[in-house]
Amino acid sequence: MSDPRRRTLLTMVVSVGLAGCLNETDDSSNSRDPSPTESPSSATATATADPSTPTPTPTENESDTTTPPEKATQTPTEGTDREIFSDYEMETVSVQTTGGEGLGSVRAAIADTPSLRQTGLSDTETLPENYGMLFVFDSVDDWTFIMPDMDFGIDIIYADATGEITTIHHAPKPGPDEDGSEQEYPGRGQYVLEVNKEWTTERGVERGDILDFQL
Repeated sequence: MSDPRRRTLLTMVVSVGLAGCLNETDDSSNSRDPSPTESPSSATATATADPSTPTPTPTENESDTTTPPEKATQTPTEGTDREIFSDYEMETVSVQTTGGEGLGSVRAAIADTPSLRQTGLSDTETLPENYGMLFVFDSVDDWTFIMPDMDFGIDIIYADATGEITTIHHAPKPGPDEDGSEQEYPGRGQYVLEVNKEWTTERGVERGDILDFQL
């Protein structure tokens, strides 16, 4: 696990707008490298994904023969990253206890600009196991995520500037006659990680655990 001082916590969530996206009424230009020492205020990361980044294409014989086939199909790869989130930078986000025990990890699409945060997961029809989206802001603040246009339920994990989880919401998929706009999930943090609903429950993730990643 990386040192907490080197971590950038991925935990900002969507307020008002599309499903899995954030409503940023106080948005302002920000750098990609949020500073944990900044005072709480409206924050907006401005770095964008680099579409020119080469994408390795896995071949039929690349899987480890010692890994059971059913497990191999669940293992995130760079090729799978591009199939799911073609317009996003990707990063592995791990969750661990304060004692360093690993609880789980996901490949997360980085939503660090106003447009990417507003779209969130609303354009994603399905989210494979061990994938998610990390919302990145430049400072700690209060945020609210809603569920418009969402096709599946998610866990919304808020984390502060040190990566410590402050709030976990289990947000269900909107009902047949609902658009999700009235489903509000507030929290405070600098990073928000969205994963499939009950992902945190199945792995025993709780408030006080740590999000670990490199940006």
